[in-house]
Amino acid sequence: MATESEDLLLIGQKLKATRKELGYSQKRVAEEAGISRLRYQDIEAGRSSARTTTLINIGRAMGLELMFVPQVWVPAVTALLRPDNFVDDTPGLVFTQLDDDEEEEA
Repeated sequence: MATESEDLLLIGQKLKATRKELGYSQKRVAEEAGISRLRYQDIEAGRSSARTTTLINIGRAMGLELMFVPQVWVPAVTALLRPDNFVDDTPGLVFTQLDDDEEEEA
């Protein structure tokens, strides 16, 4: 299982990649999300955690919606978002984490 700091880094990397794909500045995302640029910078760098509402607002600032998907559905949802035979340049944020029991089975 990933540590909290590893999770924060992964979320930050996904946010940064999506922001760059869209050509948005940190300032733009922060303003549209209702937070300071420095706060957004810390979240994107994985130095700081964020409230769920803050992540929702950041996602919406980039045209994304935060969703909780049952883990058993993750492969199907991932396939729908990025099928092998379809070129899709729509940014997406996919983050999964297995429970300890599921990691042992994998």
